[in-house]
Amino acid sequence: MRLVVVGGVAGGMSAAARARRLDEHAEIIVLERGEHPSFANCGLPYYVGGEIRQESKLLVQTPESLRAALDLDVRVRHDVTAVDPHARTLTATTPDGEITLGYDALVLAPGAAAVVPPIPGLADSLASGVVKTLRTVGDAIAMRAALPQARRAVVLGAGFIGLEAAEALRLQGLEVDVVELAEHVLPPLEREMASLVTDELVRLGISVHDGVAATALEDAAGEAAVEVVLDDGARLPADLVVLSVGVRPDTAPFEAAGVECERGAIVVDSRGRTNVPGIWAVGDATVSEDAVTGARRPVALAGPANRGGRLVADDILAPERARPMPRPVGTAIVRVGELTAAMTGANRAALESAGIAFETLHLHPGSHAGYFPGAEQIHLLVHLGTGGEHEGRLLGAQAVGADGVDKRIDVLATAIRHEAMAADLMDLDLAYAPPYGSAKDPVNLAGMMADNLAEGSLAVWQARDLDAVRGASLILDVRSPGEFASGHIPGALNVPHTQLRERMSEVRAAAAGRPVRVHCASGMRSYLAHRLLVAEGFDSANLSGGILTLEAWLGREAAEVLVTPEAAVPEAVR
Repeated sequence: MRLVVVGGVAGGMSAAARARRLDEHAEIIVLERGEHPSFANCGLPYYVGGEIRQESKLLVQTPESLRAALDLDVRVRHDVTAVDPHARTLTATTPDGEITLGYDALVLAPGAAAVVPPIPGLADSLASGVVKTLRTVGDAIAMRAALPQARRAVVLGAGFIGLEAAEALRLQGLEVDVVELAEHVLPPLEREMASLVTDELVRLGISVHDGVAATALEDAAGEAAVEVVLDDGARLPADLVVLSVGVRPDTAPFEAAGVECERGAIVVDSRGRTNVPGIWAVGDATVSEDAVTGARRPVALAGPANRGGRLVADDILAPERARPMPRPVGTAIVRVGELTAAMTGANRAALESAGIAFETLHLHPGSHAGYFPGAEQIHLLVHLGTGGEHEGRLLGAQAVGADGVDKRIDVLATAIRHEAMAADLMDLDLAYAPPYGSAKDPVNLAGMMADNLAEGSLAVWQARDLDAVRGASLILDVRSPGEFASGHIPGALNVPHTQLRERMSEVRAAAAGRPVRVHCASGMRSYLAHRLLVAEGFDSANLSGGILTLEAWLGREAAEVLVTPEAAVPEAVR
């Protein structure tokens, strides 16, 4: 058998390596457009920032090492331009001219290409080298080489790669501006989580321009290479512009050959098979079905691509034992300064688009036992279903914090994979010792809150409903007087939770028959107050995540919305 794999890196090389382990006698040829068939593309920003010092550390394998270890025929600078599925041949341009190559089985792993929006001046600046992308080892080398001559950088796009690039450039001493068209950085994150990341970017000295678009790149009259013009009138001088506004599947020659695509992404079944016999596809260029919502879209993540490559090879060479590809849950993580932000499952926008009823719970536990030195606060959010087939199910989770975020999200990703009920999280037997966690781990606490919600002992209101709540309810702040004075919701009644029983008549008079919406700093004291209010006959609900979540939701608007002494307003939001 001759197996030809188009594209290396995650999906393609995983397929080729697995195929060799299954069949020692197959002829396996990998055609890679670039110079490097197997490299650590997720490590590129860290090379630019200097944390990875040597280029060689980015190279996982070379054609020579792959030949020696696995007897793979890996050919770089081979760009596949056409496929004839009837003759089972493909055409590629090479340094030595065009070739035609036959195959018995073909795996397509072409990956994705950077989106280049039609911004005036962008294409010229890309051609001149002022604008750079960060997709290949060559890109990273070129960007790092440009740093000694650069003082200012603008990053277009505040997704995962954009923020990693921004931090890398800041580590190298550049002045950095980040521009994001969406309303906040890291658009897949919920607003109240993303604002924590924005605060950390500001602390790092990175200027954030969110909710605005770049409209042009113009000459900068000598003070910099270009000026990036924004639609709010700002003009950002830059010696270097990083383009990171998204990617698109790189599939044109395969679609032209009759391989079915949706919006440019290759359609595959659960075994990675395309509609064309003898052709499989894997990785960033394929359509995946979301495990929670069923939405169909490409998922540009290394983990699913690596696992998919293995499963495709199984289907080609050992179909009797091949497993279907799991639907991705979209687990992702990024470091920004001293914070980690991570997510898994569906976010609010995806759930609303799919018409799935859900509720959101926020909590702010410590990364490990509070009495042990070094505990850091974790901001944790979970979405759980509230109707139909999704009733009670864990649908998504996000976390931001300085420590312990990764392991909590990994546990929650596992729970989503196995379609766990949110309340089941409280039953998980997780490792505990004071330096590592708490007897009630943050994941367990999320399950307890979900169980309280399911059985009716907890009702919540959300930060995004503040205006409606202020108009129809009494807001009861059960924090201490000192906390209340440091910043509170206008019109709120302050009764510390330890005084609530003695002052219940005061609350009843202030409510005057209205619902009571209670909150504290993080949600625990106000939960105790909520239970007491319910016992006294009030229509009560607890602010999910407390004032910490409300302030994060408001972000820069917090100083305008809350009654806050000037000294208590963080400089970043003044």
